[in-house]
Amino acid sequence: MTAVPRLLHDSPVLFGRDPTEGLLAFEPLEGSVRAWAREEGRVVSSELPFRPFLLLTDGALLRGFKGDAALAPLDGATGFRWLAVLPSRGEAERAREHCRKATGRAPGAPEAAYRLPGDATHQFLLWTGKTSFRGMIFGDLRRMALDLEVLTTPGFEFPNALRESDRIIAIALADSSGWSRVLSGATQSEAELLAECGRLIRERDPDVLEGHNIFRFDLEYLEARARRHGVALAWGRDGSALSGHPSRMQVAERSISYRRYRVAGRHIVDTWILVQLHDVAARDLPSYGLKDVARHFGVAAPDRTYLPPDDIPRIFREDPARLMAYARDDVVETLALSAILSPPYFVQAQALPLDYESVVLKGNATKIDALLLREYLHQRRAVPQPCPARAVAGGLTALFQQGVARDVVHVDVTSLYPSLMLAEGLAPASDRLGVFSALLRDLRDFRVAAKRLAREAPTEAERLLLTALQQTFKILINSFYGYLGASFAHWNDYDAANRVTAEGRRLVTALLRRLRELGATPIEVDTDGIYFTPPATPPTAAGDADSVDGLLAALGGVLPEGIQLELAGRYPAMLSYKMKNYVLLDAAGKLLVKGSSLRSRGLELFQRRWMEEMFRLLLTGRREEIPALLGRWEEDFTHRRVTVQQFMKTETLQESPASYQEKVAAGKRNPSAPYELALRASRPYQAGDQLSYYVTGAGPRVKVAETAKLAASWDPDAPDENTAYYLAKLRELAEKFRPFIEHDGLRPVEEAEAAAPAQESLDLDA
Repeated sequence: MTAVPRLLHDSPVLFGRDPTEGLLAFEPLEGSVRAWAREEGRVVSSELPFRPFLLLTDGALLRGFKGDAALAPLDGATGFRWLAVLPSRGEAERAREHCRKATGRAPGAPEAAYRLPGDATHQFLLWTGKTSFRGMIFGDLRRMALDLEVLTTPGFEFPNALRESDRIIAIALADSSGWSRVLSGATQSEAELLAECGRLIRERDPDVLEGHNIFRFDLEYLEARARRHGVALAWGRDGSALSGHPSRMQVAERSISYRRYRVAGRHIVDTWILVQLHDVAARDLPSYGLKDVARHFGVAAPDRTYLPPDDIPRIFREDPARLMAYARDDVVETLALSAILSPPYFVQAQALPLDYESVVLKGNATKIDALLLREYLHQRRAVPQPCPARAVAGGLTALFQQGVARDVVHVDVTSLYPSLMLAEGLAPASDRLGVFSALLRDLRDFRVAAKRLAREAPTEAERLLLTALQQTFKILINSFYGYLGASFAHWNDYDAANRVTAEGRRLVTALLRRLRELGATPIEVDTDGIYFTPPATPPTAAGDADSVDGLLAALGGVLPEGIQLELAGRYPAMLSYKMKNYVLLDAAGKLLVKGSSLRSRGLELFQRRWMEEMFRLLLTGRREEIPALLGRWEEDFTHRRVTVQQFMKTETLQESPASYQEKVAAGKRNPSAPYELALRASRPYQAGDQLSYYVTGAGPRVKVAETAKLAASWDPDAPDENTAYYLAKLRELAEKFRPFIEHDGLRPVEEAEAAAPAQESLDLDA
């Protein structure tokens, strides 16, 4: 497997120009950077000189600055044409503040005439051309997984580390050497657990700490409990403590708020985030929970211990050894999951001027900008200022047919926008060095090589690794188009972005025209992919039993050289509900539900389950059974046979109940059920607590904030849920699908309903 990471190491633009091998982590100091490296099996550290820098449009911006700043011109007539080198990060921040006052522009503003790029580690890697893990393979990393089990105070549904009576009852640790240890709260106090955890981390000395939801739960909980007990979490390789700050990241359409943690000399990788990044491309995960994902990837041990979360307090009291086995299985699965999903980011860390932890957490536009910036600094060329943000015409999206289709084919143009950019020479006008196109070409070659090696892989483990590599680089490659419209990107170019989408629309329109000429029925098109039903007698190709190859060949004939069409999937049935909302039934009988309308978080569990059962009946040709399905659910609600887990909602308090109460009194927000319940509760609730509730009362139209009750108070022997309210929700949902249930087959969408190219913002996550 060593060949894969080395495929493009001869590309200095992509992999950096400094050949130093074995670098593991970096810690900024004043006037230098401490670097940890593995040499002959030992971890050693050294201090490397480094002076931070500012980019300026005019050297005169530092006139009057009382500090030591060395100015040097960069080659170019516009943009950031000056480099100001400072003796320390503190001095660089003072110089930045001087520029802020001189210009009246905030440091992060796209139009600001000065830049202090990234953090000190990022600057160091930009300037030196060094990267992490050069000469290493993923198996060389020493990884340690961590997982907590906690006890929640009776009367509360969810843990909160700030609640004095909650506590840690187990800390499980396991590393990539096969070692594992579970620290038990049955034999040690919470303070002793925290201290021993730190000792083991220092003793085992991992390069990476891993956990499933480690940022948003485990580390926050550990930090809060350590503060309560006065225990220092001195986990750093230099003896420093764990530290954190609020942060957020974008994963596709989801914005995730979390607390970003750092440990000097080590990296932190959250597999909960990794699985979401994987699902952006694969779209095949049943959920993001550890147990479900471990089963999906086949890393769950046949004899692993499963425990009902609600039963953990009892099991801890009565059978603590069983709970410790459960915790051990969690960290072992986390390590195995990371071994599948982390390697692509390990390879990216070998290329990008970002530390490994940042490689996972930063958006693709930021990564592309960093690669361009590194090369321009190396060649001492001026860095462009970002163009002001404006809208860009999007790709072609349209819905042609609604209803149930049989034998559906999904084709897409392989990396449509990147292929167009390379074939047509579409690149930022400000990229005078041609770095953008060179990077895109190298990354495409890397992905093609990874796909080929995946097909030839001798083992399943190697195939999974290579498949993950090509999927990750596919996402990065496809982000080059979005980079053109990112407001913060130094080399953005909205005119080039418009030319790319215009050419993409022309090609997809030609494919649609050709499909119709061949007798196919297009159902939906979304930028570069088309769902359609094939013609009754599709074109044939030699040796092709079902004529799919012949159909692809006939379609591909309308595409120019360098642009390829590929079969993205074939499905026995599809429900086309509305634009970008559909359900697919694959050959294995699995349902793939796409679109926010069909997967809304606002739906209660009983609604999601009814929809899933209805979709399966609809797509397997059993639509006549759907009225009976609805009748069964109605009868179960009427006779109160539905458990509270099916109809409750769970929400998180984003602010304190007191703050909420003040806003309601001032008319700044409407009443909300979870806050009203928190205010009425006998126990104190605070921001970050979660509450599950259900609706009581009589009749379908009630004020939820006034009639809600805590789910924990629901009594199966005396159920008091508002049956009429939930029946109305069920029937309202069923009514939305009535046209699809009653009408078999497809029906054309009115031309006015078919979407046209939309004006869209391409501003990507930073």
